[in-house]
Amino acid sequence: MTPPSREPASPAADGVAFPSAATTVVGVMGYPVAHSLSPLLHNTAFAAMGLDWVSVGFPVPEGAAAGALTGMRALGLAGLSVTMPHKTTVAALVDRCSPVAVSLGAVNCVIRQDGALVGDNTDGEGFVASLRRGAGFEPDGARCLVVGAGGAARAVVLALAESGAAEVVVVNRHPGRAEAAAALAGRVGRVGGPEEAAGAALVVNATPVGMAGTASAGDVPLVPATSIGPGQVAADLVYHPLRTEWLVSADANGATVVSGLGMLVHQAAAQLRSWTGQDPPVGAMWQAATRMV
Repeated sequence: MTPPSREPASPAADGVAFPSAATTVVGVMGYPVAHSLSPLLHNTAFAAMGLDWVSVGFPVPEGAAAGALTGMRALGLAGLSVTMPHKTTVAALVDRCSPVAVSLGAVNCVIRQDGALVGDNTDGEGFVASLRRGAGFEPDGARCLVVGAGGAARAVVLALAESGAAEVVVVNRHPGRAEAAAALAGRVGRVGGPEEAAGAALVVNATPVGMAGTASAGDVPLVPATSIGPGQVAADLVYHPLRTEWLVSADANGATVVSGLGMLVHQAAAQLRSWTGQDPPVGAMWQAATRMV
């Protein structure tokens, strides 16, 4: 791993720091990528940590991931955050993957370690951290229900199982995909139905339902918020809007609610920890993110 520079960025004439030829560079690759909050989160952390690092966006069209990783090697980038549509492709292109990335078959973070490119997936870790910070919720021994079976849902299912959940029930419109996602939880995973939400300590919406600007925005959630109430936690992976209609309704019904912004912040924090070897300032990152959504 490239050691983090502890020198401050070069001061401009007005006293504002800016990158120099010695600045360590990381970034986020995806397509499109201009909307990504990752550079904001990363750069907020670098400033608070006093590191001469900078994060930028790299628009990499589908099919061009291999060239992007070649460029990462050649340019000496210290790390990359990976978003759609490259998570699965990058998992097959890096030199090796972490056990979590192997299980998921997807990478959201590339780390340079002793010249090798190592793929990791911090989505699940970030989700569990967001539960702890946002709701004081520990998955250990809890019965959890996850709605969805896509990449984000799969990361959540695996993370909940690895955090000691007593049961991880997957609800999805497509039984085959639900079975594949539930299998990631091993013996504690199974496929279930929406009616089981009332008996779960945690209910997670891991679908795009409720996301602003998507075709799914008007879809009806598989698990209605009215089935979640006091003593339960309702978590949504959507962070734009910050509080979806589903979360607002669950909150009104007495549930403790956690928005998807927490997962976004904490998965980025885990990436920063891998790149720099230091604990990132999650509070500062959270404040920066909430100003943008």
